[in-house]
Amino acid sequence: MTARTSARVMGATIALLIAASAFARGDEGMWLFNNPPRKQLQDKYHFAPDRVWLEHLQRAAARFSSGGSGSFVASTGLVMTNHHVGADALQKLGTQDHDYMKMGFYAKTPAEEIKCVDLELDVLMSIEDVTERVNAAVPPGADAAAAHQTRRAAMNTIEKESLDRTGLRSDVVTLYQGGLYQLYRYKKYTDVRLVFAPEAAIAFFGGDPDNFEYPRYDLDICLFRVYENGQPVKNQDYLRWSAAGAGDGELVLVAGNPGKTDRQDTVAHLEFLRDRLFPSQMRKIYRREIVLRTFSERSAENARRAQDELFMYENARKARLGVLAGLQDPAVMERKRAEERALREAVARDPRLQNECGSAWDEVAASLRVFAAVLKDYDAMEQGAAFNTGMTGLFPIARGLVRMAEETAKPNTERLREYRQSNLDSLKQLLFSTAPLYEDFQTVKLADSLSWFLEIYGADNELVGKVLAGKSPRQRAVELVHGTRLGDVAFRRKLLAGGVRAIEASDDPMIELARLVDPASRQARKIYDEKVEEPQHQAYAKIAKARFAVEGTNLYPDATFTLRLAYGVVKGYTELGRQIPPWTTIGGAYRHSAEHNGREPFGLPPRWLERKQRLDLRTPFNFVCTADIVGGNSGSPVVNRQGEFVGIIFDGNLDSLIWDFVYAADSGRSLAVHSSAIREALRKVYDAQALADELGR
Repeated sequence: MTARTSARVMGATIALLIAASAFARGDEGMWLFNNPPRKQLQDKYHFAPDRVWLEHLQRAAARFSSGGSGSFVASTGLVMTNHHVGADALQKLGTQDHDYMKMGFYAKTPAEEIKCVDLELDVLMSIEDVTERVNAAVPPGADAAAAHQTRRAAMNTIEKESLDRTGLRSDVVTLYQGGLYQLYRYKKYTDVRLVFAPEAAIAFFGGDPDNFEYPRYDLDICLFRVYENGQPVKNQDYLRWSAAGAGDGELVLVAGNPGKTDRQDTVAHLEFLRDRLFPSQMRKIYRREIVLRTFSERSAENARRAQDELFMYENARKARLGVLAGLQDPAVMERKRAEERALREAVARDPRLQNECGSAWDEVAASLRVFAAVLKDYDAMEQGAAFNTGMTGLFPIARGLVRMAEETAKPNTERLREYRQSNLDSLKQLLFSTAPLYEDFQTVKLADSLSWFLEIYGADNELVGKVLAGKSPRQRAVELVHGTRLGDVAFRRKLLAGGVRAIEASDDPMIELARLVDPASRQARKIYDEKVEEPQHQAYAKIAKARFAVEGTNLYPDATFTLRLAYGVVKGYTELGRQIPPWTTIGGAYRHSAEHNGREPFGLPPRWLERKQRLDLRTPFNFVCTADIVGGNSGSPVVNRQGEFVGIIFDGNLDSLIWDFVYAADSGRSLAVHSSAIREALRKVYDAQALADELGR
């Protein structure tokens, strides 16, 4: 059997196998909308959502380019997500005089709604399997480099054809780490306007001490409105509102975009994450958190400028520590070893499977040895850790301009994935964003990362010497940030319009830096793409085939920041011998604040103190459920059997952090804001009766 024929048979086999249904453990699963857990829901909860129900929920859900989820909650283009998902937009809209993160915002009329500078919302319209076409593009006997290039070319081509034909954003999504490829088509919205945000003090009540903890009392919501052709979108697919919200023991479903899980990773891969990658990331997180905190403490304005980024690193630190704790737990690792051992033994008993799939685990291990060797260069250079100015700061802009000019001069089939034709409009929206770039803040971050670069490579390193140009990291950062013209959007546009020639002729210091480090960055990327990522895709595709053949189950793929369906029940749990209730109340927030004498971060906003008497303090505030979620699900709508909005996911508790690798619902829980608390607060604290009435209408 030729390699090409094998690929086709494999795709067909997987497609047939995942069409079957079987029971997953507990309420486990981040299920594809084109392969929902119908049998599990029917067998356990006597609920059978039909195609119309699922399609409605799919099109009511939205993905935020800032890294979270949301949903349409009215027929007038109104979209709800978390405050911490909307924080990127709030930060970019804010000024010294208008701190929307801290003070909140409410547009009483459409004229007062503020257009976000670079926010994109995507709504999934359709899914098409393209596994056979992607796999068939790889020539028989191709080495990893050739396979990677031809696979990339096929994916870029499929996406461009789809975009040209439908006008929809088109992304080929890799599932089962290479077992399946599916084309996701999205309706894209780029005119998104801020409608409402509460104060940070109530959206993130309890701050870092309460993060990933429960009980909680957070109004972690933010409302935007989507416009098209200057008018609010009139959308048929929106979620009707449940005034009663979620009840104890009730079945709930979650539609969101979980970012990344590693549940199908080999044990060797998990050990690499535990021993090499995650500790390296932790050291960087700690360092950047300290830099941001020190900067913030110098002035109130500094604190305003850094607050969203500081929260991001605080959150990442606590989340990564929880994940590491799970991987350092012998019981967790033994469970993963036992699962892998059972699968490998089953494969060994089947000569055909052993021949086709038996080498996969060793292939993953070999790719990890390459990754270990290139990790420092890949992180510092290609991931840009040595040149940190923030995710949308001056250096990413410079690199984006340098690479876009070079990549768009190539045929679409030969471009790096992020510069494929179907993704250019989204890239340009970020490159030409009018978000403020504060020179002092950019300088502090860049100086620290250049210092880190010097530390890990040494002063005698040739590239370090060229980057620093005879200056200290601080001096060089000042020179780069204060010397660049990239803060001017018109300059960026002119530079890109001039193409490769204009980029090569530019004497802008940040552009010169991006040009200087690009060869080393591309080399690290090439090694990773061809000797780590591609071999892993091929190996994990074999493991997926083996798992389907042996287990014969309906397995959901690892998370890929694409739309998934999860389900569970509203349910409390036991912690240290104490029974934790399924929900908290608004009155509990006042008690929690009083227990800490109202000191930060347990101080309630002034209007909450002033209007306490208006509120029904018995109103449920936050609740927990067993639905299977991870990072990226923030902002996901929680719905009941009728498809009504009963809450919005905003966090998980500490015991849920291991869900990146294994799902266990004994004490792990998803956290959500209760729908009744949202309307209660809008009406009685914020005098936003019209907005409260609009929800679900």
